[in-house]
Amino acid sequence: MIKKSISLTAEGKKELEKELDELIKGRPAIAERIAIARSFGDLSENEEYSSARNEQKVAESRILEIQEILKNAKVIRGGKKTKVDLGATVTLNMNGKKVTYTVVGTTEANPLEGKISNESPIGKALLGHKANESFEHNGKKINILSIN
Repeated sequence: MIKKSISLTAEGKKELEKELDELIKGRPAIAERIAIARSFGDLSENEEYSSARNEQKVAESRILEIQEILKNAKVIRGGKKTKVDLGATVTLNMNGKKVTYTVVGTTEANPLEGKISNESPIGKALLGHKANESFEHNGKKINILSIN
């Protein structure tokens, strides 16, 4: 099986490393909750135990996921860009409304923070365009005002 490289900004990589560190540091507290819950009696009816075990499963799953992402990560280099590419921050005029997006890989995408995936419809449409270019996407006129 061929592993696909995962594009991350330097900031996104740092955030994942921080999350991984916090999850690993949280392991002893979860283990302690499990140990305490075991002392409450019958495990089949012990909600505290079930809750702690579920928390452990979620944390361990996320640790493995982050480790896999970081192992396959390709850090996107920032800097001045002449055309829209991964890591570019673009300011657009979309049907008269000014919006700013940063084009990132799928792992970092968070539209509420203005981070759109290069694989999203608008992300794909923006790739390769230059500042001051205009094009139409899904019936909307898009003018690229600037690229950073």
